[in-house]
Amino acid sequence: MKLTLAEADEIVAASQKAGSVLGKALSIAVVDAGGFLLVVKRSDGARPLTPNIAIAKAYSAAVMERPTKMLKPWAESNPGFFAQLSTMGAQPIVATEGGVTVKRDGEILGGLGISGGTGDEDQQVCDEVLGSLGYQLEFQAWGGAPKNG
Repeated sequence: MKLTLAEADEIVAASQKAGSVLGKALSIAVVDAGGFLLVVKRSDGARPLTPNIAIAKAYSAAVMERPTKMLKPWAESNPGFFAQLSTMGAQPIVATEGGVTVKRDGEILGGLGISGGTGDEDQQVCDEVLGSLGYQLEFQAWGGAPKNG
C-alpha cells in the first residue's frame, strides 16, 4: 500500500483549512514512507522558513516511523547520538511537535509535517486532520526512549 498523490493533496487541503480555522498561516508537507516529498504548500503569510521545517517534520515522522513528539525523550536522553542521527538522511531528524506518521491498517505510508503555529497548534492540526481522514494515530512507545521519559 502506498500513499497516493491524491491522498497527499487531501491531507494538505484539510490541513490548510484547519490552519485557517485557527487563524494560522501554515506550511504543510507530506512525504511517502521513504521520506520522499510528495507535496509541500506554504499558505499565504506563512513565514519563509516554515516549509523547510514542515518537510523535516514529515521526513522524521516517516523514516523514524513515529510521530516526532515521541522522539523527544530519546533526543533528550542521548543528545550526541541523536545529533549524529540527524545528519544521516536527506533531512534532519527533529524531535518536536507537528510531525505525524501517516499510518493505515498498521502500515506506514508516510509522514505529515506542519509548521507555522505553536508546537501544540501544529500537533493539533496533524492529529485532527489525520484522525478525520481515517488514519491511525496510535503508536507503540519508541524503543530508544527511556522508560521513565
